[in-house]
Amino acid sequence: MNIFDVIGPVMVGPSSSHTAGAVRIGYVARQLLGEEVREAKILLYGSFLATGKGHGTDKALTAGLLGMQTDDYRIPKSIEIAEDKGMKIAFGEAVLKEAHPNTAQLYLKGISGKTMELVGQSLGGGQINIAEIDGIETNFSGENPTLIVHNLDQPGHVSEVTSMLAHKGVNIATMQLYRSSKGGKAVMVVECDQEVPQEGIRWLERVEGVLKVTYLGKSEEK
Repeated sequence: MNIFDVIGPVMVGPSSSHTAGAVRIGYVARQLLGEEVREAKILLYGSFLATGKGHGTDKALTAGLLGMQTDDYRIPKSIEIAEDKGMKIAFGEAVLKEAHPNTAQLYLKGISGKTMELVGQSLGGGQINIAEIDGIETNFSGENPTLIVHNLDQPGHVSEVTSMLAHKGVNIATMQLYRSSKGGKAVMVVECDQEVPQEGIRWLERVEGVLKVTYLGKSEEK
């Protein structure tokens, strides 16, 4: 535990869970999409839905999608800024079963037409969990450099990813494997101790059976 676990993050208020956590969810979603957001459908659940308006959760999520950090003074004006940039935003209610009370379900479309669905949870103190990507369950915080590989559920893909990381001198902190069904679509979530070089990511994108590679790097937050 560090001091920020006790006093919370440096942020534009009023709430670490409803504001700072929401900014983080939007920010991580934008980084995983890998490009500027053109359209966003933001569905809120539980406490996010019930009290989010008063806490500025809608503005916080929008700010994150614009690439803002939790201490950005522009957060209260984020929706206006998004409109000025031509980003289309729609808000609604998420229909989820037994989800965390501070949950947002995001449907994003980037400037190139790339799409992504993400479910993020705000755990308190500015900490978050990415619980789902493109319909497949996940479980990671976005605090470490994170490589996410969408692939067909076939033998060999795990070893291809781990071999690439070993070749690039990247140590794996945690690795989680998920699949929709046997032989269907699968997702690897690999949290790393070092940044993953772009040439390694590009190599993975060309591997047969790999559908999509997304990456969240710590350097992108500077």
